[in-house]
Amino acid sequence: MTMLDTYCERAGAAGLLAEPINLITNAAFVIAAVLAARRLAAEPDLGLSNSWDLGLLILLLGAIGIGSALWHSFATGWAVLADVIPITLFINLYLLSFGWRVLRLRPLALAGLWLSYQVLSIGLVALTGPELLNGSVGYLPALAFLGGFWWVLRRRTDPLAPTLLAACLLFIGSLTFRTLDVALCGMLPLGLHFFWHVLNALLLFLLLRGLIKARRAPQQAPAA
Repeated sequence: MTMLDTYCERAGAAGLLAEPINLITNAAFVIAAVLAARRLAAEPDLGLSNSWDLGLLILLLGAIGIGSALWHSFATGWAVLADVIPITLFINLYLLSFGWRVLRLRPLALAGLWLSYQVLSIGLVALTGPELLNGSVGYLPALAFLGGFWWVLRRRTDPLAPTLLAACLLFIGSLTFRTLDVALCGMLPLGLHFFWHVLNALLLFLLLRGLIKARRAPQQAPAA
């Protein structure tokens, strides 16, 4: 089975422990999932029917850590899927949950929000190629939408706005480290990719915590 040598730490080496730092730091996602689950459990008024999306997001957060650990251990085609699929599902479900719980969008507007993300995401990768910025180009639409959400909440003086701003800054930092990983191999043999794991685990925890705090009460109607 072909090994995919993608990150600086592996440096062409084979074996399950060729990327020990990249492997170990995936524990940050699992820890973030546990903390988010505890935060959700502390909301006694949230029944299963009104929190299924939050529970699924927490499970996907844990799956991101497991899938990424498999990718950095085996570095094969199937391991890429184990890494990418949970991330893609998390981004899409969070987009819908945020639109419903925080932006209070009606179903048609929510569908339009989701569709616009797909168009931007697929279109950008098609125009630039998936390898641009060391493969980070595919995450730029998520950053753009996160920034857009922050701008909307800031205009509304929503108390969740500072959390979104912190998430944007963390995402910019993690994308920078991910992009520079291979370019700085000569100076930093361990690479910088592990910062992507740690910062993104914190980022996703903040986003989930904010979503739980801004939970939608069952009696609240969508915005017009």
